[in-house]
Amino acid sequence: MTSLNRIVLIGRLTDDPEIRVTTEGTSMTKFSLSVDRSFSQEDKADIISVVCWGKVAEQGTLFKKDLLVLVEGRIQVRSFEDKDGEKAWATEVVASMMKIMEPTQNPPRKGASKGVAPQDKMTEDDIPF
Repeated sequence: MTSLNRIVLIGRLTDDPEIRVTTEGTSMTKFSLSVDRSFSQEDKADIISVVCWGKVAEQGTLFKKDLLVLVEGRIQVRSFEDKDGEKAWATEVVASMMKIMEPTQNPPRKGASKGVAPQDKMTEDDIPF
């Protein structure tokens, strides 16, 4: 039997990401996403923990609280001992890809056309057909 563990989320960061480097030199970023329950009649959201490693984690320096981002990855459930020595469980998304879903507030570069930052200009690769 084949199985699949893949998740795609779009949500807003609840706080600035926590960025660290392990003793082995690997980058690690943790943050939480607020994801609306659009199928619900009520205005509710789920807060989802996200962790990413390596080059993906290095993108965390671009992220700030309230930024709308897309995260793709897998769900991971892990166990650990809490501060009282009891076994506890954590469920989180391990991100393999992250993308900012709204324009950033960076000022235009020198020589750029007024009102459109160079990174926002479309190219032929951006056209879906």
